[in-house]
Amino acid sequence: MQETYELSVTIVAYNNKKDVLQAVRSMEECTSSSISKRIYIVDNSVPGIFAKEDFSEYDDVILMPMPMNLGFGHGHNQVLPKLESTYHAIVNPDIILKEDSFSILIKFLEENDASIVAPKLITPDGEMQKAYRHYPTVTDMFLRMFVKKGFEKRKNYHTLDHMDYTKPFQVPFIQGSFLVMKTETFKELNGFDERFFMYMEDADLCKRANAIAPVYYCPYTEVIHKWEKGSHKSKTLFMHHISSMCKYFLKWGFK
Repeated sequence: MQETYELSVTIVAYNNKKDVLQAVRSMEECTSSSISKRIYIVDNSVPGIFAKEDFSEYDDVILMPMPMNLGFGHGHNQVLPKLESTYHAIVNPDIILKEDSFSILIKFLEENDASIVAPKLITPDGEMQKAYRHYPTVTDMFLRMFVKKGFEKRKNYHTLDHMDYTKPFQVPFIQGSFLVMKTETFKELNGFDERFFMYMEDADLCKRANAIAPVYYCPYTEVIHKWEKGSHKSKTLFMHHISSMCKYFLKWGFK
């Protein structure tokens, strides 16, 4: 029988060893020792970029090398059969904790009717990121991907600029860089929809989670997210984004 623990974390790595090591180090240094945890590193790099020795100083890190890269959501889903935790976190490799964010977000889940909660995401320079949004529409995604100037009112509406970010509020869709939920919720959702290789899987997850209980933004803790916006720089990632957008709208409708 597997040992139960309070928190599980998955990080899906892909040729970003330095970022992953920094993320793990920040979680180990900032998370309260009273929280029993397991950190799963799902290595989608082929060949793998990690060795067990990379995490030898941490007895709660579990390395899971994949034989092939089947996508972001597929990588996170590989931990589902292993989870015996109370809470589960989806964490991107380019995340850096600067305080005990997990304890704060777990407390929020305990005290509120929420399916998923996310912290205030900031840049390394301390600027708040526009990671909280209305559900995607074809218009909003077109403006975001192809129209760099103009339509600012519509863009700001989509990114919930009108909300009071000093207070918690329900969010239709949170960019999936740092999400915490009850493990039973992650299992009830059957994790991510693996039809999305990369991008839009977080929008889909939040839409399904909101049908169970509200998804929340929590302002009581800040997490650094380097957010390199790869699809704006890489043609391959851009095409993955376009493909995932089509799959999302085919699943949920084009209105």
